[in-house]
Amino acid sequence: MVEKPTAEAAPSNLGVVGRYILVPEIFKLLPQVKKGSRGEIQLTDAIRLLAKKVPVYAVKIKGKRYDTGDKLGYMKAAIEYALRDREIGGRLKKYLENL
Repeated sequence: MVEKPTAEAAPSNLGVVGRYILVPEIFKLLPQVKKGSRGEIQLTDAIRLLAKKVPVYAVKIKGKRYDTGDKLGYMKAAIEYALRDREIGGRLKKYLENL
């Protein structure tokens, strides 16, 4: 696991979408994790340490990923989900077409 690698540095085409079920041992490892470039402790670094001690499992899912930490990504997610909504989807589509 690598926290936010560039496309060129990514070790695979898989990504973590931030949903975890963690064992209590993870909390013992957090103090060992060095702060990253933005001064934050990255959970992915602790999970990488954990994987050296116990099995760590992942589930591969199919679907579209939205970067909701990015303003445009958040809006794309909200609009695409709203367009699928039975109650407002049609009205939203008309509104967007008339912009």
